[in-house]
Amino acid sequence: MEKPNLSYIESMSGGDTIFTEKIIDIIKNEFPQEKELYYNNYNSNKYKQAADNVHKLKHKISIFGLNKSYKIAVAFENNLLEGNTNLNNEFNSILVLITKYLQKI
Repeated sequence: MEKPNLSYIESMSGGDTIFTEKIIDIIKNEFPQEKELYYNNYNSNKYKQAADNVHKLKHKISIFGLNKSYKIAVAFENNLLEGNTNLNNEFNSILVLITKYLQKI
């Protein structure tokens, strides 16, 4: 499985550690809320709303350099729009991976 990293954030910051820390803090605040909203919508079979949540979450996935995971998120978003829950387990694994990573940084 891929490993999250800060390469993209660090390249955006141009070496500005304060900027990097602010971006990380924003993600640490937003990610758990967005993840919880996704789980609530998914578990309530509100797949259109869950797809919207995946759409927001996939950008955070890409920020952490998870290219394969991003592709899974794109496919899962499209699946949900069709009422198809395939890739749910894979997407949940990605959310767990990011959650653990955010606890470490």
